[in-house]
Amino acid sequence: MAPLLSRGVRHDDADRLSRLEVPAALPTTLGCDAVGVPAHYGIRLLARMRSTGCVFADGAWWWWIVPAGSDLDLIWPLPSHYARGARVPASGARLIRRPDGPSPYTPPIPLYLMTCQLTGTAPRWPVGVTGSARGWAERPRRSAGPPDDPPG
Repeated sequence: MAPLLSRGVRHDDADRLSRLEVPAALPTTLGCDAVGVPAHYGIRLLARMRSTGCVFADGAWWWWIVPAGSDLDLIWPLPSHYARGARVPASGARLIRRPDGPSPYTPPIPLYLMTCQLTGTAPRWPVGVTGSARGWAERPRRSAGPPDDPPG
């Protein structure tokens, strides 16, 4: 049986997940995943985000479209839900907010930080993450004492 498409959601009976469908006019060259939060957080997130992509909602959850792989090196706080392929456990989600610009994506790092703030969770990065910011923090620091060779 072919999946049914209604109100921006493609239903797949095989696994009881629904795929959020981005409007065809918007490019999805980075793939699509979704980040969901309970509706009471969704309203607050939407009000605080400077830039948003497509936002979907059903009665209980709000879903933000993010580029595929936006869960790499991030631990999304509970009660949020990260959905690869924008396949969500919502059956009646509909597009409630079109993007501010030509991209369907909400920037994932601001969304992550705002979700952490609203849920009262400190942002967490996996232990093995390396990168320029962490590398900078781990460089040996000079002591606050006097220099080795005072100017002469």
